[in-house]
Amino acid sequence: MSSMDSGGSVQTNFRFEMRLTMKHLFWIGSVWLTGLRLGLGVPVAELKPVVEIEEDVYTYTNANNGSGPMWCHGSTSLVRVGQRVFASGLELIPGVKPMNNCRLMLFERNASGWKRVWVDTKGRTREPSPLAAFRNDRVFVSTNPSLGPGDETNGYPARPDLLEFKARDATAAPKLLGPVWQGNPKFNAWSYRSLAADGPAGELILFQNVDFSHAEWTFRDRHSKWSAQGQLKWPWGAEYDPPVPVRVCYPNVAICRRAVYFCGVSDIVEPNKAWREYKHKLTGQEWDYAFRRLFYTWTPDITRKPFVAWTEIASCDKTGGGINPGDLYVANNGNAHVVWNEQAIDERLKASFFPEAKQRYSLNYAILRDGRVIQRKTIEESTADHPGIIGSGAHFQITPEHRLFLTYYASGTGADGKAVAENRVQEILRDGSMTPPVRLPLRKPFVQYFTATGRGGSSPSRTLDMLGSCQGGGNAISYARVRLY
Repeated sequence: MSSMDSGGSVQTNFRFEMRLTMKHLFWIGSVWLTGLRLGLGVPVAELKPVVEIEEDVYTYTNANNGSGPMWCHGSTSLVRVGQRVFASGLELIPGVKPMNNCRLMLFERNASGWKRVWVDTKGRTREPSPLAAFRNDRVFVSTNPSLGPGDETNGYPARPDLLEFKARDATAAPKLLGPVWQGNPKFNAWSYRSLAADGPAGELILFQNVDFSHAEWTFRDRHSKWSAQGQLKWPWGAEYDPPVPVRVCYPNVAICRRAVYFCGVSDIVEPNKAWREYKHKLTGQEWDYAFRRLFYTWTPDITRKPFVAWTEIASCDKTGGGINPGDLYVANNGNAHVVWNEQAIDERLKASFFPEAKQRYSLNYAILRDGRVIQRKTIEESTADHPGIIGSGAHFQITPEHRLFLTYYASGTGADGKAVAENRVQEILRDGSMTPPVRLPLRKPFVQYFTATGRGGSSPSRTLDMLGSCQGGGNAISYARVRLY
């Protein structure tokens, strides 16, 4: 209540009653301490994940073409536009042989559940379709339909396209946006493409590989113009015999105020001659691809500046191990946060080539500034001598309060010696330290999954949207919605 006295001053009388239990006092103290750890000086909500939805979206049939619904995992097949969630899916076309024997499906989830809202009845493709979205009711789908006449055992030339749907009426026919490229590149079924969006700016960038030499890229600006194009040349493997370009695949790509960030893994035919011959004896295959080096590059302005020289963040090349990119998040200060998992040794090679080496599985995190690693740490680790947690499938989640969380799949052996198989989440604080991981209380943990990431244009959210393959889920693609706090 407020009143004005004769001197014009304001007199305010408050009646405020509050009863505090010990539980309330403990909670308030915990929140204040968390706020101080964040460096905010203000209280923040406690991380306490609650699963609101857990359900299957669709089932798929293996197409036997080297791809699958999760194959574009560097990008995302899940976006959120307000209260609507969209997912792209992959369906086998009956009676059509590989390679291009699948078609695109688009699903929407609203208050009444999931519904398949659109199917590409004309195009045939090999790979799943990455998604992006803008806040102004637009959803984008990257496609790569074949130009071939029918069954194509070895693939065929393809024509990349970008479809635009209206979120409020996704059943309507999409608009074809026809990406413009530099020159006339020869695309095929193996696109290894990446789609990223700057949601607030309303801008997009699309990458698509051309054989083993480079990736073509094209940029769509806020005026709906394909206003810049170019090529991203792969790192040069001068140390190999013979020297070769080191193709980079499954990248995490982010675009923010026209700065573009690109982080992916090497994907080349085994470059070590002795290892290649040994693997051939084991498998009978003429090829065996190596995924052992994590590369990063960026440009401060895709329309004006070239990409800088490649930075090699991590390598398992000496012992033939493997690396899998997790996620990439670019903070407002330009720092690039990167997460990935490693397997130190290819067990097939150990006895013959490095018998003394010991296996190690690790989930790793780094921060880069201006292309340089300024901080790195191991989040989870399991070794031959000390079995522990094997972390994989890591993703960042940013909230409206600019809190940064990391989710991942944890398997292996817990501190108590018991088997672990669960999804976890922990907060990354401003100094790079991390809070203890908390289990996501899902009935079926996700082994591999997409999120409604900001790299795809989805807005920051306290809600974690997950789409992917669950442990024991067979050929189902499932969805979960988790409130973090």
